[in-house]
Amino acid sequence: MVGTTVLLLLGLLAIGLPVAAALGVLALTLDSLFAPIPLTLAAGEIAWNTSKDFLLVAIPLFVLLGEILLRAGVAERTYAALSIWLGRLPGGLMHANIAACALFAATSGSSVATAATIGTVALPQAQRFGYDEKLFAGSLAAGGTLGILIPPSINIILYAVLTDTSIPRLYLAALVPGVLLALGFMLVAALLARSSAPRDQPHAARRLRVRLFALFDLAPPFLIFLLVVGSIYAGWATPTEAASLGVVGALALAAAYRRLDWPMLKAALESTVKTTSMILVIVIAAAILNFVLSALGITRQITSTLVDIGLSPWAMFIAMVIFYLILGCFMETLSMMITTVPVVVPVMVAAGFDPVWLGVVIIVLVEAALITPPVGLNLFVVQSLRPHGRIEDVVQGVLPFLSAMIALLALLALAPGLALWLPQRIMG
Repeated sequence: MVGTTVLLLLGLLAIGLPVAAALGVLALTLDSLFAPIPLTLAAGEIAWNTSKDFLLVAIPLFVLLGEILLRAGVAERTYAALSIWLGRLPGGLMHANIAACALFAATSGSSVATAATIGTVALPQAQRFGYDEKLFAGSLAAGGTLGILIPPSINIILYAVLTDTSIPRLYLAALVPGVLLALGFMLVAALLARSSAPRDQPHAARRLRVRLFALFDLAPPFLIFLLVVGSIYAGWATPTEAASLGVVGALALAAAYRRLDWPMLKAALESTVKTTSMILVIVIAAAILNFVLSALGITRQITSTLVDIGLSPWAMFIAMVIFYLILGCFMETLSMMITTVPVVVPVMVAAGFDPVWLGVVIIVLVEAALITPPVGLNLFVVQSLRPHGRIEDVVQGVLPFLSAMIALLALLALAPGLALWLPQRIMG
């Protein structure tokens, strides 16, 4: 039955069916083939119970936060400031690409939004300053993945909901690995860059006064990050309430930059509704599928099979890494998380792995799925912003950055404290 389930899912995705529809059709098919009674009669109750979770309210709020910041011009100001500070380093503006992605990730919570926003600002600079366009595009696609690791992250919220794990602990656990991954990307850029700096960097950018003045444009992302994440750890707000505080802060910034008007707000709200609807439809469809799988005993069968194999905990860890890296080549990140986490995490926790540490590892693996062909979303996002060239160029440019992700996974395996020290220190 497990093989039938996997083949059906892959077949539905292969014919181009939307992910939510594929999950729903799979649930109905399994129900009609194997269930003695129609299990999907409970679909309405499952959909309601899934969608009413208070934590899920944070998703549209974080999406709206990113949309407002995008339209308020925060990304352009941040990128310009970082290019002044980092443009003279080996690798030049590719460091600004990654650092800007990291800062925007700390406010938007979405990898696709991060890649699209920073890519729109940065890509025109590649040809102007004579960069290797493949590597430049690769740095943007890789940097965009930081959106689902550096808090606040929509994917971390979903992991918390699926596994009943503390969001504040997960946010703290992801912070250090997120910074390390950004530094790893910058190291790759420095090692592979063909030119050490833009060939016509403005002389004014080297003046200390100009560089110090640019720091003012770096303040807004930090302030939003402190408002959202700081309010959670100060005990002033839940993650959902903190997201609403972030939206208020973003609106204040938009007003300060004189970008707050009805057309801008309408566009931000429309985009938020579209993105949130897509996410929640997938969540609900996956919840119905998971109910059917559990009722038919498929989840229990998978778990018992993995346990009966008798693999050591670290052999199971390596198998999990390989599984996610392969699956990430064919599935979109949200659907991959929602369909696999309820099965994988209980097995790994039973093997002795900490669920918070495991959450960080799975998020890093899901990040890799964003830049692995043929369905890596960030590859298509960056390619859609380029005025010319093929998507194969973006793929070639991003592959070296995968080495930084593999290195981070190895570090997390060898030193779990990289993820666990901060939550243990702050929250006990």
